[in-house]
Amino acid sequence: MPVWIPASGHALRHAGIHFDAVRIVGYLGEQVAYEIMQFTDFEAGPIVRSRIGERSMFFLLPPGSAGAFRWPAGAEALVRARAAFVGVPALNGLTYPLDWRSLPTAQVPFVDAELLFELLAGVVEREACDVP
Repeated sequence: MPVWIPASGHALRHAGIHFDAVRIVGYLGEQVAYEIMQFTDFEAGPIVRSRIGERSMFFLLPPGSAGAFRWPAGAEALVRARAAFVGVPALNGLTYPLDWRSLPTAQVPFVDAELLFELLAGVVEREACDVP
C-alpha cells in the first residue's frame, strides 16, 4: 500500500505531494463515485468519503494532473499550489468520519483524471437537463 496511507485512524496529507485531489460535495460526489465505480468494474482507484459537514468525495489523482482540467461548479481541484490538505483514512479500524469508497490498488494507484472529468461533466449535464 502507498506510504501516504496511515497505519491507523486517519491523517492529513498535503495535496500535490503524493496525489492531487478533486473534492466533489454532496449528491454530485456520490453520483460521480457511483458512476466511476460502475464504469471501471469497481477498480476506480482511491476515493475517500468524508462525513464532515456536508458529505464529500475526494478522488485522488496522480500528482500534477488535476490542474490540467477546468472542473465544473461543485468540484474543486486540490493541488500543491493551493496548500490544500486531504484527510486519508487507514485501511482498517476506526477511521470515522472518513472511509474508503474505493481503495488504491497496485494496478490502479490513482483515479484516472480524464475519466473522472468526463464522467463528472456527463453527470453535471444530465442534472442541468433535469432542472425545470
